[in-house]
Amino acid sequence: MPASLHSHSPVRCDMVTADEIAKLCYERFNELPRRGKPEPGREWTLLAAVLKITRCANSDTVEKEVVSLGTGTKCIGQTTMSPRGDVLNDSHAEVIARRGCIRYLIQELHRVVRGEDSTVFCQTDEPGKWRLRPGVSFLFFTSHTPCGDASIIPMTDSQSQPCAPVTSTKSHEGSDGSRGVKRKSEELSEEQNTKLPRLEEQETEETKPGDTLQPVSMTLTSATSEDLSQSHSAKAPVETVSQTSAELKIETRGPLTHIDSTGLNVQVPDIHRTGAKCVPGGPADPLHPGVGYHSTGVLRVKPGRGEPTLSLSCSDKLARWAVLGFQGALLLHYLQKALYFSTVVVGKCPYSQEVMQRALVTRCSHVSDLPAGFSVCPPVLLQSSLEFSFSQAQTELRHQAGQGRISPCGAAISWCNVTEQPLDVTANGYKHGVTKKALGTAKARSLLCKLELFRSFRSLVSATDPSALPETLR
Repeated sequence: MPASLHSHSPVRCDMVTADEIAKLCYERFNELPRRGKPEPGREWTLLAAVLKITRCANSDTVEKEVVSLGTGTKCIGQTTMSPRGDVLNDSHAEVIARRGCIRYLIQELHRVVRGEDSTVFCQTDEPGKWRLRPGVSFLFFTSHTPCGDASIIPMTDSQSQPCAPVTSTKSHEGSDGSRGVKRKSEELSEEQNTKLPRLEEQETEETKPGDTLQPVSMTLTSATSEDLSQSHSAKAPVETVSQTSAELKIETRGPLTHIDSTGLNVQVPDIHRTGAKCVPGGPADPLHPGVGYHSTGVLRVKPGRGEPTLSLSCSDKLARWAVLGFQGALLLHYLQKALYFSTVVVGKCPYSQEVMQRALVTRCSHVSDLPAGFSVCPPVLLQSSLEFSFSQAQTELRHQAGQGRISPCGAAISWCNVTEQPLDVTANGYKHGVTKKALGTAKARSLLCKLELFRSFRSLVSATDPSALPETLR
């Protein structure tokens, strides 16, 4: 997949360069153990991270520290979501990195409620409330443009559509048949992939009419859920659609052309397409050739195979965090105001500053009348010239004959700067390698699932002196 750096992409902001940030994140990833990482030359993944930026007092320097890192490209379907919150619904790298950061923030709050020093928080005049220390901010890095609206990018003249759309030969003419540039998945046989997790993954490809997804506009909620709704199933995720199924037809295409009035064959402008589907009930994708294929600026749910997901695209989640903060509703009990990413850095990949601005900033610029502690805080947008070594493009370059089909890595890695269990490797929403017999037990749960994060929060409340509890928890 070709990578383009548009000339208007800023590379530096407030003594921080995009390449410095990317290099730091890639180095942190390289230091992690081998478990859960893609097989070189055959598997690819995406990387995201949260960095703490500390401006040194009486100095023109800053300290940069990766506090959370995540990889992943997968998302489970709606029937495999659990009402108990013990399954990790969304394993895209951006979500993994943000949830790992929540673990880090809970640890730092543990420090301050015990009377210990923290490099992150300091006390406020409001009882039980804390705020960031002066000079401290958080930055978000992602190795690829977020799925959804931010990935609908105009192509340069030299680029062809990197992903052939998948369309059904049955009655699905009205659905978006494209495959995501960023998150496309391929089914592997057991012979081709001996590293696949023990549970078969269920992803979704199409959104069926009548699915009960309610939001149809950029409506924001401070709920802790990463997803729109949940439904319960005791069964383990299973793959429901085969790549070789007769119901799916691969259509290959290069640059679009048409014959003009002079009889010349003229190339039609085209866009990189996202596999994320428009939220049912809202504006739909027109599916016109070229730049008219997608609607822009609308909410989308993540793609996959078999059945719909209920997880909003990473573009939508980043836009939401710019208004509601990335700390979540639980931690807000302890904070004087919401926490926002000051900067978003994207690695080398197809990129448009204008599109990123639309997807992450412009869509929320009209939001007003927010409660105390919230504000619209658009991040500065930067792009690095450094590419992730396990990107899809780099994997295709390093692929060798006999390695089998190139595919996204089935595992998701979370690392965060905490003292206990900093590493969490998952697949299909559960701990990597877990057997079906262990499903529903604590052994199978990811440290990032809702249930485990809630348990960590309860531990924080228990560690807080009752007289020092925030008013909302008394």
